[in-house]
Amino acid sequence: MKKLILCAICAICGLTAQAQAKFGHVNTQEIVQAMPEFATARSEMEKLTQQYEADLKSMQDELQKKAEAFEKEESTLPENIKQRRNQELQDLYQRIQQTYQDNQQALAQAQQEKMQAIQTKVLDAIKTIGTEGGYVYIMEMGAGIPYISTTLSTDVTAQVKAKLGLK
Repeated sequence: MKKLILCAICAICGLTAQAQAKFGHVNTQEIVQAMPEFATARSEMEKLTQQYEADLKSMQDELQKKAEAFEKEESTLPENIKQRRNQELQDLYQRIQQTYQDNQQALAQAQQEKMQAIQTKVLDAIKTIGTEGGYVYIMEMGAGIPYISTTLSTDVTAQVKAKLGLK
């Protein structure tokens, strides 16, 4: 009998807890864009992109100058020198292509590293708000979710911003 009463009490407590479950929603894109770390990361990425573009531009200018010089002299050069200069031009062109690919990979890696730290900071703040507020689930508003009831869930974006010291 005691087991039956204990099971009934547990079931009632469980139903009560489910009825009072708290759900939240958050806009992490808005939070990330408000972070000074994001502005710094964006600025650093722009500088890095400009540096890579300048390096490629100088390599392309060098290729163009060498190609123009080769075209002017081509008719007067012996065959073995023509072949050697043509090979030099092809090698330089391949170096430019490889540099471009390497730069793209480096940019992607740098962006991933910078954003990972920012995203981790935001997720930690969301977890803290979730724990402190007793939320069962906090959903991302911009995650392609077709519908989130804003009347049945609480927008915790402002709380997460406050936790991160943002306005």
